[in-house]
Amino acid sequence: MSAWTLDPVQVVPPALYAAVYAKRAHTLAGKGRPVPLGKQACMYTGLAVVVAALALPFDTARRFDGHMAQHLLLGDLAPLLVVLGLDGRILRPVLAFRPVRWLRRLAYPPVALALWALNLCAWHTPALYVAALDHDLVHALEHGMFFTCGALMWAAVVEPLPGPRWFGTAWKAAYVLAVRTVGAALATAFLFAGRPVYSAYALDDQRVAGGIMLIEGAVVTLIAFAWFFLRWTREAELRQSLLDAGTDRLLAERAGRYGTSPLAPRP
Repeated sequence: MSAWTLDPVQVVPPALYAAVYAKRAHTLAGKGRPVPLGKQACMYTGLAVVVAALALPFDTARRFDGHMAQHLLLGDLAPLLVVLGLDGRILRPVLAFRPVRWLRRLAYPPVALALWALNLCAWHTPALYVAALDHDLVHALEHGMFFTCGALMWAAVVEPLPGPRWFGTAWKAAYVLAVRTVGAALATAFLFAGRPVYSAYALDDQRVAGGIMLIEGAVVTLIAFAWFFLRWTREAELRQSLLDAGTDRLLAERAGRYGTSPLAPRP
């Protein structure tokens, strides 16, 4: 197996992102609004996952199982960790730019889900997948799209910025289930296809890749649903305590959802 290698150019975007994030965290700490260490850990771990995925040994990435693992790291786990490291305080300078505020619409749950599913399925069509294998620029675009659409998909669930009022915990659970249904359908197609979908890979390799995709999706889904249950319990308790204290229903619902004071301003 080849040694792990990494093109220095691939390190530049994660390194710049980490530097900008660290500077913003330092600024907020100086203003008495420190970014929780848990959020910082998620961000830096997510960026480290990106670098690790890009540094996979070349022959491993060329195998379908290795390539699938790389794509799951870049398109699912790394985006989730990065999004968990964000909130309105951190993003406020970026949101000052009008085009960026417009891009927030892409994280609207139905839009984010559609973009994620379309991107996943499109890049796994034989034409685009083989083009990514054969051309470095197309491969880089593929990786960038996996990360971007994965971040938008998870942003709808994690809500680093407040989402639509109707998209509560129950809808988030249904949303994650829809995401995993799409992923499981694709994984099942790889598992039970009678011949290789891509000429570059052997059938056994393809089946292992499908299994990896199914297992990763199942593990993430179980963790997400455990989190949803704990969140639902916390929301219900806080909301009811505020209602019992005479707080306005809308403010109580918002406080329960975001775990903040009902008078806290929205980002």
